[in-house]
Amino acid sequence: MPYRTVSWTHIDRAGRDSCPAIPAGLLSAKARIDLTVRTTRRPLFKAGQFDRGAIMSAASSAARAHQERFGGTWGEAMSVCLTAAWRAAKMARHMAAH
Repeated sequence: MPYRTVSWTHIDRAGRDSCPAIPAGLLSAKARIDLTVRTTRRPLFKAGQFDRGAIMSAASSAARAHQERFGGTWGEAMSVCLTAAWRAAKMARHMAAH
């Protein structure tokens, strides 16, 4: 009867590959979005709902800076910055509830 050997290297690699990768520049994009919200005084969450215009505006300004710093395409920069903007908006909603 054939048997299988356990390769701990393969198991370890599979475990690492299953974790989502943090895109480059996510933390700097979040910091840039927080700065934009403070300087423009346009909150991402107000009156019980998300302000999608403010989220898009903050993400696009952060994407310009992200693209200058990290290079890459506009789509990649917007993807990272929109992720950061929505995370910031959800955090603002959470903080407003508590």
